[in-house]
Amino acid sequence: MQVLEGLDGLRRLGPGSVMSIGNFDGVHLGHRHILDTARRLRSSLPAARIVLVTFEPHPLTVLRPAAAPPRLSPLAIKRSLLESAGVDDLIILPPGRQVLDLTAEQFWAILRDDARPALLIEGPDFSFGKDRGGNIERLRVWCEGTAVRLHVIDPVRVPLLDLQVVPVRSSLIRWLIRHGRARDAAICLGRPYTLQGHVIEGHRRGQTIGVPTANLDTVDQLLPADGVYAGRCEVDGHVYAAAISIGVAPTFGDSRRQIEAHLIGFTGDLYGRTLQLELIDWTRDQIRFHGVDALKAQLARDISVADSLRDRVSQLPIATLSYESA
Repeated sequence: MQVLEGLDGLRRLGPGSVMSIGNFDGVHLGHRHILDTARRLRSSLPAARIVLVTFEPHPLTVLRPAAAPPRLSPLAIKRSLLESAGVDDLIILPPGRQVLDLTAEQFWAILRDDARPALLIEGPDFSFGKDRGGNIERLRVWCEGTAVRLHVIDPVRVPLLDLQVVPVRSSLIRWLIRHGRARDAAICLGRPYTLQGHVIEGHRRGQTIGVPTANLDTVDQLLPADGVYAGRCEVDGHVYAAAISIGVAPTFGDSRRQIEAHLIGFTGDLYGRTLQLELIDWTRDQIRFHGVDALKAQLARDISVADSLRDRVSQLPIATLSYESA
């Protein structure tokens, strides 16, 4: 996958691409529907490349920092997911004034006259330009009489575990993760929610009680609700089940929020490495234990649960989900 930056990168694209524009945070099932549609429609345009134009970071980090949504996917994960989904060219637009001050008409002119895609694929809620001045209806009108065709897809809807059928959106996934609903988030994402971070040195309490943990330092990513989760983690090509604790350590009176993962069966040193923890399911609340023995007994149960749920993702509806239009 070729990565280009800024409006100059957008202008350097060759004509005739199949393009989509958006934040694509999480690369969830709705985003994948766009990319699957791009691959399908490209069959009539044999020489076309699939181009994705994304804003990095989110424009609200500049316009209204307090309102900026936390990331679902760090850039490295986002790029990897997009590449595996078949994106040929990724255009990253930093949210500087050069980009943010473009009116919808000016941005459209760059697409029409410089980037010159053969096909634009967007959802019905697509908006663009300064103050969100452009929407899908304006874009539809502007494309008429030009070489740019517009294809508007329906939202993707999925059934959650409570049987509610919901449209897949990044905002919904953030809500699910904030409430510890890891399995529902996985249904919407089409994969487990993944935390990425560097392993840093902690208090080493886990080693003293026979349950060593990797303490993860995440940056600019949404953390799930406090609790204990079953998960998994790949290290050097081997996938380990993981019991993951997110929150404070009430038994030890530690009020600092942290992420600790016990990789079941792993032996070795992980300090300084970057890990990706996949969250399979929420298993229990964080609670205060009356003594280390009670804590150790519960950790043994947590490890047993995590080990048994390592492959649960393959049993979720996401394994056989098809896109359901609104």
